[in-house]
Amino acid sequence: MRITEIRVHGVADKGPEAILDRPIVARVAGDDNAAFYRPRPGYGASADRDGVTLEAYRWSRLTGGTATRTFSLVLLLPFMLSNIAVWMLPVTGRGGRAARALCRLLAATMTAMYVLSTVGVSLDLIAWQCAAYPRCLEGRREISWLGGVPPGQRLALLTVPPIIAIVLIWRLGARTWQLSEDSDHAPGVGADRLDAPAFWDTRSLLRRLRSVHVAVALGTLDIALLLALASHDATVPGWLLLAADVALLAGAVVLLCRPAIERRGETQRSSRTIRWLAVALTALTLGYALAPRPPWAAEGMLPGYGMLVAGLFAGQVALLAMLGLVVVVQRRSLPRPVLLLAGLGAPVLTTVAIGLGVAYSSGLTYGLAEYLDRGSSPTPARPLPPGAPPLSPPIAYRWVTLGFALAVLLVFVAALLVPRIRRDRRRREAEELVRRDYPEASQAAPERVRAVRDAIVRSRLTDRLGPLLATAYLVLALLTLAAAGLSVIGPGPGALALRLGGEPLARPVIFVTDLGALLIGLFATVLAVMGLVAYQSGAIRLVGVLWELATFWPRAAHPLAPPCYVERAVPELTRRIGQLTADGNAVVLSGQSHGSVLAAVTILQLPDHCRRRVALLTYGTPLGNRYRRIFPAYVSDEMLREVGSRVGWRWINLWRYTDAVGGPVFVPPVDGPDDPAARVDSRVRDPKGLLIPPTDTVPPPVQGHRFTPDEDFHAAIRELIRRLDLPDR
Repeated sequence: MRITEIRVHGVADKGPEAILDRPIVARVAGDDNAAFYRPRPGYGASADRDGVTLEAYRWSRLTGGTATRTFSLVLLLPFMLSNIAVWMLPVTGRGGRAARALCRLLAATMTAMYVLSTVGVSLDLIAWQCAAYPRCLEGRREISWLGGVPPGQRLALLTVPPIIAIVLIWRLGARTWQLSEDSDHAPGVGADRLDAPAFWDTRSLLRRLRSVHVAVALGTLDIALLLALASHDATVPGWLLLAADVALLAGAVVLLCRPAIERRGETQRSSRTIRWLAVALTALTLGYALAPRPPWAAEGMLPGYGMLVAGLFAGQVALLAMLGLVVVVQRRSLPRPVLLLAGLGAPVLTTVAIGLGVAYSSGLTYGLAEYLDRGSSPTPARPLPPGAPPLSPPIAYRWVTLGFALAVLLVFVAALLVPRIRRDRRRREAEELVRRDYPEASQAAPERVRAVRDAIVRSRLTDRLGPLLATAYLVLALLTLAAAGLSVIGPGPGALALRLGGEPLARPVIFVTDLGALLIGLFATVLAVMGLVAYQSGAIRLVGVLWELATFWPRAAHPLAPPCYVERAVPELTRRIGQLTADGNAVVLSGQSHGSVLAAVTILQLPDHCRRRVALLTYGTPLGNRYRRIFPAYVSDEMLREVGSRVGWRWINLWRYTDAVGGPVFVPPVDGPDDPAARVDSRVRDPKGLLIPPTDTVPPPVQGHRFTPDEDFHAAIRELIRRLDLPDR
């Protein structure tokens, strides 16, 4: 029987040569974005030492690979996180409709925040505030012409950049990796189970979300413009347009909450209608803004803009509170024992997404304000010099920057203190494991034993540090957003501190707030730079890792999230395995790290006649200790057992104590020794030994999450080949 091993790499892809451990490879299927490779004939053995034909599937270029693509993913990070949140909910199907609707509404607020950030830059700071002061326009030819344009027409002309930004949403939301050949069914809205053929096909849902989000974006822009114009004109046409735009946003909210938006077979009529209504209202609003008016002076901030920003934050706080309550109730349906963060990832990650969106918005706004006013930003404790323009971002941003500074401080303190909590106890437990695994530990140097012990301690620390940091961030972020929402009716932090304690209290508060603004701007800049160089720099490969993990899930909440690579990778893998098995080959599908997740969901999509000739090898997999906790509704014990059952339990999972990411798939205790799940997980020693082997000059290294084809790997391959010769159980 001919055997082909298909290796699927994890997030740290180093190329097909590294995957196959061969110096020269050739592409045998696929294209530049995703492809299958084999060793090139004549340049090394095309099979391993057991005669298994080697093949590698490389998918990483679907998620990055170029500076432009990776940079765009950095900018889309808040939308990406808001999309992942919907997959972290604890309940699927009808029972999860309310939570999914709340996730979609929160994702829509991210679109509104995106538009309001462009409004703050283009309409508020430039068209309204800067253009009213000669000192701000002086020496700047690119905007000096605005000084002679009436405020209404000025606002209409500077609406062009936000409209371009919205058109960008419209275009980017249409991107997909789905190939037309991969869908032999009508475009759908996904499914509730990973083994459903339509799970990765969300094109119909995506088109509906795309139309509704365009309507939300245009409606937000129109309202920001009309709040300034209608309040000044006080005429019926202006108020009617404003009421129509409010009704438009209300209609978008209704569409996002209706179960029909995720129902297969529903038409696109409602979503298309609201999109074109938004386009028509925007055209009418621009025409209204361009209409001639008597001379009037622009003073202070763009009327209504600060209230709109603060109102958005207040709405986000309310939606987050509702989502948290729904998720806590739904957690009762999870099997016992309930893991700490199981099901709670949705509100936590949505909060992080909002925090990142605020970081981008306030960083952009404060950076431009600092440039335009030439360093003379006003505060209650620092008056403006004569003739300086009082460029002032919304008060809500002041609250958010204060909260950001406190969040950075809290996270920094937690990162320092948590590893030291019960450190001695964790070290003793890890050292017991080392001495139990290595009989030669008494002969090894104490430094060597401590190095292995510390590697085990670090690998287990992620289970303790992650929930604590996420909880700390969630609490602070909620407080920050609540304070931003309260700014609708209250003053900024500096003004409030000045009122309560005078300058002695106001000065430190203003300093911390300014520091937060600086940190936010620095944070946004660092993310942008990392996006440009992450695809080629191993030092900050973490950025690329985040994209590959996040784009695993289809777009079901925000259409501007990057396209899901699995919608192409799974059909390609199933098609390739089908071709090989039809030619008489048996296939060992081996996945490393996140590639093991891709391999597992591929097994669920294989037809019956293929699965009988397929075995599965996973190593360094996060399926059991990470995905079961973060995505409990989709990666459950039932789903994992279904994977094992579909390959006749021809499944081996290799894991190590020193691996901070991977672990066992099935958490013990399983259902007794006769349970086939008990034979899946196989722990291997890392390192292979504590002493220097006679044939080497250094002791074996601690591999951690790195897996290379070693003796344990080849032994697992041989065992799976043996099982392939046996009938299905």
